[in-house]
Amino acid sequence: MSPDDLAAALAQDLDTAFPDLVRTLQDGVFSGALRMVGNRHDAEEIAQEAFLRAYRALRQYPATRIRELNPGAWVWTIAVNLCRNHHRTRSRRPVTTELSVDPAGTGRGPETVALDHELGDRLAAELRHLSFPMRSAVVLRHVVGLPIDEVAAALDRPIGTVKADVHRGLARLRTRLQEVSL
Repeated sequence: MSPDDLAAALAQDLDTAFPDLVRTLQDGVFSGALRMVGNRHDAEEIAQEAFLRAYRALRQYPATRIRELNPGAWVWTIAVNLCRNHHRTRSRRPVTTELSVDPAGTGRGPETVALDHELGDRLAAELRHLSFPMRSAVVLRHVVGLPIDEVAAALDRPIGTVKADVHRGLARLRTRLQEVSL
C-alpha cells in the first residue's frame, strides 16, 4: 500500500486502517529503534509507544490533515523523538548489558553464526559511538532503508544536512571498524 493510499484509508476509517499502518511499519520501526538505543527491551517499548502516540494523535486530527500526511515519515518522527528522549535519560542512568539468546537452526554452521554475531555486535557498538544525529540518519537510511527525503522529514532536518550526517557517519564507522580489525 502506498503512503497516499494508507493516508486516505486512515482518514476514511482510522480503526480499520491503523493495523495496516502498524503491519507496514512495525519491523522497520523496531529494528531502527534497536540500532539507535542498543537494547531490545527499550526498542520494543519505543516502537509500541510510537504507535500508541500515533494512534492517539490521529484520533484528534481532522480527515483532511490525515490525508496530507506521509504516514511512514510521520511515525518515524515520533519514534526518533522517543529514541532521542531515551538517549537523554539513559545518559543519566547506569548502563546495563542485555543478555540475548538467539534460537539455533538457521542452517548455517556455528562459526558463521558466531562471526555474523561478532560483526553485528561490533557494528552496534560502533553505532553507539556516533552522535545521535549521525546515528539516527545512518540507521534510518541504511538499516531501515528509508529514502533520504523521508529520513530528513522524520528527523526534521534539511536534506543536505541528513546526507552529510549519513556520509560522515558511514565514514566514521568504516574508520573505526578498520582500526579495530588491525
